[in-house]
Amino acid sequence: MLRIFQRLAAYSSSSKGAKIIFSVWMIAVVLLSALAPSAKQYEGNSKEGSVTGDTPSELAAQVLKEQFPSNEGLTALLVFHRDDKITEQDREKITKLSEWLASDERPEYVSSALPFHQFPSTVQEQMFSEDGTTLLFNLSLEADLESGLANETMEKIREQVETLQMDGMQFEITGPAGISADTISLFKNADFVLMFATIGLIFIILIIIYRSPLLAITPLIIAGIVYGVVDRLLGLAGKNEWFAVDSAAVSIMLVLLFAVLTDYSLFVFSRYKEELRKQASKYSSMDEAMKHVAEPIFFSGGTILLAMLTLFVTIFEPYNHFAPVFSLAVIVILLAGLTLIPSIFALMGRKAFWPFVPKVEKERKQKKGVWGKISNLVLKRPALLASSLLLVLLIGTFNFSTMKYSFNLLKSFPEDISSRQGFELLENHYPAGQLAPVTVILQSDEEIEMNDLFLQKMNEIKEELEEQSGVSSVTTTIPSDVNELPSNFIAKSKKAIRLQVVLDDHPYEIEALNTVQQLRDSEEEFLKGSGFSSVHYAGQTAQQLDVKQMNGRDMLVLFSLVTVLLTLILGFQTKSVLLPILMMSTILLSYFATLGFGWWIFKHLMGFEAISYRLPVYTFVFMVALGIDYNIMLVSRIREEARRHPWKEAVGRGVALTGGVISSAGVILAATFAVLMTQPLQELFLFGFTMAMGILLDTFLIRGIFLPSILILTRKKIR
Repeated sequence: MLRIFQRLAAYSSSSKGAKIIFSVWMIAVVLLSALAPSAKQYEGNSKEGSVTGDTPSELAAQVLKEQFPSNEGLTALLVFHRDDKITEQDREKITKLSEWLASDERPEYVSSALPFHQFPSTVQEQMFSEDGTTLLFNLSLEADLESGLANETMEKIREQVETLQMDGMQFEITGPAGISADTISLFKNADFVLMFATIGLIFIILIIIYRSPLLAITPLIIAGIVYGVVDRLLGLAGKNEWFAVDSAAVSIMLVLLFAVLTDYSLFVFSRYKEELRKQASKYSSMDEAMKHVAEPIFFSGGTILLAMLTLFVTIFEPYNHFAPVFSLAVIVILLAGLTLIPSIFALMGRKAFWPFVPKVEKERKQKKGVWGKISNLVLKRPALLASSLLLVLLIGTFNFSTMKYSFNLLKSFPEDISSRQGFELLENHYPAGQLAPVTVILQSDEEIEMNDLFLQKMNEIKEELEEQSGVSSVTTTIPSDVNELPSNFIAKSKKAIRLQVVLDDHPYEIEALNTVQQLRDSEEEFLKGSGFSSVHYAGQTAQQLDVKQMNGRDMLVLFSLVTVLLTLILGFQTKSVLLPILMMSTILLSYFATLGFGWWIFKHLMGFEAISYRLPVYTFVFMVALGIDYNIMLVSRIREEARRHPWKEAVGRGVALTGGVISSAGVILAATFAVLMTQPLQELFLFGFTMAMGILLDTFLIRGIFLPSILILTRKKIR
């Protein structure tokens, strides 16, 4: 496989091949742009569920749907609030809104709404918060409604509220439907903003570093061509339903694509510049450059691809849906790195470096820059440098063990977004557990007989549930007469009943999740003598408990698999046993130290009590996969120099010769991930910050000092 790509790279470097390869890429872009749709048309948001659909909460939802069928989908919670107290005039306007939601003029996709306008005043009073400042009532959208249509429906409701002129009363929409709508509005045109910010930042950095307009713009043109291909291929995949095109994956993929292709461009033209100083032919120079660079690019792209492919083994849907998007993108990026990049630079030749055009030099003295001095320091004090950095990294790694994770999606939203503000109003004015009660479904193998004995049994079950630690109350009323049972209490099959349980704690916090776990663990004991065969727990808290468990499982499997597979790939490339272990160990140490230091900053400087549970997984996949890039580039150059020089000197020369290009690539990669900090979600802000910090740590300390020092200290065992 490597030989095939090496020949392809060599062909792309030739006079004829460069023209043909460039033409093929341009034809592909034009044809795909004309015939295939954009990925934007088929993007969607992954649900916080499993790809198999068999978690306890998902099975509970299926049972609920089968036993208590309904055409209702996402629930929207309408929140009205006035700091003093909601007035009679306010109540009249809320009543008008309720009447509108019950009329034929209501938005098309509203399935049902709580008939506030039909309730007597005594019932209405019970719906208000104790201090009278806040009112909540809910409506349901149609089942399986697309996020875009849900957003349009919420906008129509907001417009109707504006026409009622609430006179300063705060109105917010929260709940699952409100969150879904806000997610759509948050990321509207986000990809375009992200693209232009990324392009602008890369261009500025390249101009500052290389002071050449063509060298600054050429990698961006290359990335633009590749993005045109990837975007349309993802569009085809979405159109033909080959796989789900996750919107968050596409956004992060955009950053990855521009960053990695810029890095590959730097690796190619840095070596190309060396060769242009040795010979006159621009094509021969590129051919020689690719002989040295093709293998590192191949293994670099291969390890990134392998890391992305491992996401297929995850069961949490957002993780799993990242796999096809990134795998497809990395394949195209790898092909571009070995064909498009060398063909374009070969065609441009020395002009690419204008105004600093490289000329053929018979003998060129190597200038000792910053990395030459760092190289000398590493050669003189490898043990001191390695031990000092190891101590610092271990401190960060220790701090990693103190990290706390949040499973509350709304905490990631901006503070001024409607769904978050609405939910926080409810938190402040209603008991926390009432915000998202747990639905308990009890199933029987036989039809339930409706009699006094049944009612007695139900009261016993209700009392037993309320005695459980963490349970506040069971809000379902058990009547004294079977004829007074509410219609939604027992299934039409008469083989299931449902109860609403309110927890003591906030439904998204760890304490509430632990309560549901406790209920699940005591299932067998709970069912004894109840007459029911099974019990299921549905709702947001049960769902988040499953998310917590899936996340833990995926982290364990993913971390283990990526570490083992990438170590094997590095072993295959280096043809060594100890070297790949050392390389992988430094990457893992860098990762855990980065998250540890990041958590300290988030907690003590930014005031976060917890961070998104997704952050460790996302940063692991990208930091490890991209960190290997620089490992491979450094070690490949050291091994090349070791053919002509003693090992210690080869390490020093490798650091000096690759330090400039790796540090430039690292700065660009860190800056492009830092662009994610401009995105509205806290999760993306923290991800961008952590990746930028980790890449800089990896580039300057791990790759520039720590790994070379270890390579010198272990030279006898490596060789």
